[in-house]
Amino acid sequence: MKQIAIAGKGGVGKTTFTALMLRHLLKNKPGKAVLAVDADPNANLNEALGLEVENTISTILENTKIPNVVPTGMSKEMYIEFKLQAALAETDSYDLLVMGNPQKAGCYCYPNDLLRKHLETLRANYDYVMVDNEAGLEHLSRRIISKVDILIVVSDAAARSIRSAARVHDIAKGVGLDIKEMYLVVTKVTTGNEIEQLQGEIDKTGLQLIGTIPLDPLVSDYDVRGEALINLPDDAPSVEAVDAILKKINL
Repeated sequence: MKQIAIAGKGGVGKTTFTALMLRHLLKNKPGKAVLAVDADPNANLNEALGLEVENTISTILENTKIPNVVPTGMSKEMYIEFKLQAALAETDSYDLLVMGNPQKAGCYCYPNDLLRKHLETLRANYDYVMVDNEAGLEHLSRRIISKVDILIVVSDAAARSIRSAARVHDIAKGVGLDIKEMYLVVTKVTTGNEIEQLQGEIDKTGLQLIGTIPLDPLVSDYDVRGEALINLPDDAPSVEAVDAILKKINL
């Protein structure tokens, strides 16, 4: 099983990249089981995939605080484990788990061990697990999701975003995460000299630039119409760029 984490601040195209990575795996790794995990509190990966999601992990955990919600004869731990199973959205080609946005501070504190155990058991059923994280890497730093094979940090073509990518790298190093490979991807590139102008900031990130993705009008068009990005055509500039990047890292 290979686990891939994607991180970056909001608005840089992280979810678009994640959706197109899933598209790439489904096309190039036929027959492989793929699990996508949306661990960003501003969860919208399901929309990029055109998938309805009824349950999120945060909602399930928050509901366990309601008095008398646990059925008689069932422990709270058993109830949580049972409900976590219902949070998995299954399709014919991949599965999706949405962590959701904690509604109150400390939402994950009590059941962290249960959640970690559940995800470890779940991961064993898949060949690829891809996790769309927030920039702060909350779920990784709490060890809820561990042993990442590849961390891809996404930034758009702006100095502030590149600096944010550097902070993601620092967080990953600072909390001692078990990550084998780390890369930088720069999105929304519009001119030929942007990367050259940003090279100084890129060098400071400590990340290897693995590729760039052009600003793709098709992505904007699909977003406006509410179309699933996973259905973008093969010749879309963003799709071709993501395919090229992932082939460099043997995905």
